[in-house]
Amino acid sequence: MDDIDRKILFHLQQDARISAADLSESVGCSRTACWRRIKSLEETGFIKRHVVLVDREKIGVPVTVFVNIKTSEHDPEWLGKFASIVDRFPEITEFYRMSGDVDYLLKVVVPDIAAYDTFYRRLIQSVTLSDVSSNFAMEEIKFTTALPV
Repeated sequence: MDDIDRKILFHLQQDARISAADLSESVGCSRTACWRRIKSLEETGFIKRHVVLVDREKIGVPVTVFVNIKTSEHDPEWLGKFASIVDRFPEITEFYRMSGDVDYLLKVVVPDIAAYDTFYRRLIQSVTLSDVSSNFAMEEIKFTTALPV
């Protein structure tokens, strides 16, 4: 990956619908070369997919909850089962295995606290967990999907 590839990734992270003409002009190469580089970045996995970012409030899921999970189970089979359960919950938008005092961290989006309570009850009925604590985001100060390139 060179500087032109980094510029391409930067601009595509800002606006994936940028025209080929505008993108090639911004990064300093021809449209054909720019298109080839994009295809190469896709084929080599630097570009994983093209998505649309949806406004959470406009679709009715304005509440963000960070759920800290502790478990006494640490074997691969349990994690596989837990991961497959997490996949069935559309409210869970991110799922991480953590170091430190917490074993797993979930980012959950819901319409309101009552919906979170319903989600929580479904989750704890689905899998055995040692401890679950929830932190409600009061304000989103920074949100980006763009990675530093």
